[in-house]
Amino acid sequence: MKDSIAVFSGNSNQTLVKQICDNLKIPPGEITVKKFSDGELFIKIEENVRGRDTFIIQSLSYPANDHIMELLLIIDALKRASARRITCVIPYYGYARQDRKVEPRVPISARVVADLIQSTGPDRILTMDLHADQIQGFFNIPVDHLYYAPILVDHIKERNMSDVVIVSPDSGGAERARFLGQKVNANMAIIDKRRPVANESEVMNIVGDIKGKNCILLDDMIDTAGTICKAATALLGKGAKSVTCCATHGVLSGEAVNRLNTVDFEEIVFSNTIYIPKEKNIKNLTVLSVAPMFAKAIERIHNEESISSLFI
Repeated sequence: MKDSIAVFSGNSNQTLVKQICDNLKIPPGEITVKKFSDGELFIKIEENVRGRDTFIIQSLSYPANDHIMELLLIIDALKRASARRITCVIPYYGYARQDRKVEPRVPISARVVADLIQSTGPDRILTMDLHADQIQGFFNIPVDHLYYAPILVDHIKERNMSDVVIVSPDSGGAERARFLGQKVNANMAIIDKRRPVANESEVMNIVGDIKGKNCILLDDMIDTAGTICKAATALLGKGAKSVTCCATHGVLSGEAVNRLNTVDFEEIVFSNTIYIPKEKNIKNLTVLSVAPMFAKAIERIHNEESISSLFI
């Protein structure tokens, strides 16, 4: 394995890349990624990849457009260098919220990004907790979709909490909350809300018994944190004993950090699919690493083994 596999990355999440490579017991591939003075990117693979099984680790997080372009150019560089196989490891798939037309004359951006990636010729996609599962269907190549839930299950069990309720901040996340609830033997609740404009939400009603309970608010991503903070405030206002915020992707744009720090969260739990610098200063933050899971998936893909056991 060590002689034929190579892991490369752009600039999106070097910390995660190092952790994945440490788990694989291989060094990161040698690559140059830099910008010319006019802002154009320069990519060069600094080692021989002819006939090798290559993996590119790149989250499509802020600045999303730069990171997408880095990914495309790295794929092309590996393709032209005669890599045997190219797998795009995309822990966080950006533009995923624009997965359908919600009003006239708007693009389906998640499909456009999928088309861009496919146009450069990778062989496989490996990702985690897509905002919409149907995005897998935008690709004509295999997509392996990992889930953060098993990592979260272990963390919740280690905390040994009692009277736990898993709460979805909207109906769209009900299946995710139900799955986690089954794994930790907890009931679930749903918050009924309306979103008048993009990045704004209004918490309306709580469906389920949360009074005196330790609530775990579960979502796939936290962007501006408006939804999750209003949901937490509503839960505490209705008598919840405590509220823990759990999400896979900590996008944390705009006033997200300030909003999170103004709510009395017992704990805020993110994965490291997106790099969260210490300067964010988020109170009660716990970051759970997805590196071991991605490393296992990469190893199994390389060895032509099933990775379905990592899905659940």
